[in-house]
Amino acid sequence: MVVLRAGMCPGLDEGLVGDLRAAGIKTVEDVVSSDTEELAQRCNVSYKALFAIRRVLLAQHTAFPVSGADLYEELLSSTAIVSTGNPGLDKLLDSGLYTGEITELCGGPASGKSQVCFGVAVHVSCRLKQGVVFIDTTGGLSAGRLLQMLRAETSGVEEQMEALQRVRVFRLFSVFCLLDCLCELRGGGLQQAAAAAAGGGSVKALIVDSVSAVIAPLLGGKQNEGMSLMMQVAGVLKTMAKDFNVAALVTNHVTRGLGGELQPGLGASWGPVPRTRVLLERAEGAAGHTSVRAATLIKSSRRVRGPCRAFLK
Repeated sequence: MVVLRAGMCPGLDEGLVGDLRAAGIKTVEDVVSSDTEELAQRCNVSYKALFAIRRVLLAQHTAFPVSGADLYEELLSSTAIVSTGNPGLDKLLDSGLYTGEITELCGGPASGKSQVCFGVAVHVSCRLKQGVVFIDTTGGLSAGRLLQMLRAETSGVEEQMEALQRVRVFRLFSVFCLLDCLCELRGGGLQQAAAAAAGGGSVKALIVDSVSAVIAPLLGGKQNEGMSLMMQVAGVLKTMAKDFNVAALVTNHVTRGLGGELQPGLGASWGPVPRTRVLLERAEGAAGHTSVRAATLIKSSRRVRGPCRAFLK
């Protein structure tokens, strides 16, 4: 289900959304399955305006069939591989992050998820000279931390400042703010972020650290809206990755299964969203280093052979 929100299409403002909800119409499915003439009378809105809104919503949320050959040609022309800057992780991911796809890092506290995200942002902005959109939902990202990592990459102050300008940071602490931000980026904000990037590079990485921090509190029990919001976030992320040819990287928490094994959070409905999943764990004492993290490939659409585990410093 797709929850109705103001601004989803022309004419669908806050007032009309409120009237529709008062009439028991809360989702796009409710709108398209209702009698338009009767609904227009109940909401005191013109039939013509409501019919136009219904038509736009149908166009936005109806799938159109395409041939497998067309999909393959589109894949060849649009897919690029973005290095994470970590050789071990790149090898695990079959060369790096793939544009048009969502890659997920899952792990417990202090497993290194945010550290990997910071490293990707620094590498893409400094070495690849491309833009990065970094959505921070935990408050863990700071300009000082990015600058510290950039100083390890280059000693040039001007180059460091240019790299910082290529990273656009959004601090959001609710799923509603996250969804609004993603929709705004999809509607043109991503191109604006690219235009603002120093050196004229395009945005090649969209990072959300963490997606579960704002979604997990809304799941469970009778909170049906939380599941709907989660799938809306997933849909927008997928659309942006594909339409703008960017690599989407998100982080997720972990839970314990019945056998005590670690498994990604957000439940079975979220499982198909990322094309690739990597589990990060602390590897205390590995090779004499306490800061080593073990990365295990637990899901991949393309990996058929090669290493499924790597150690990251």
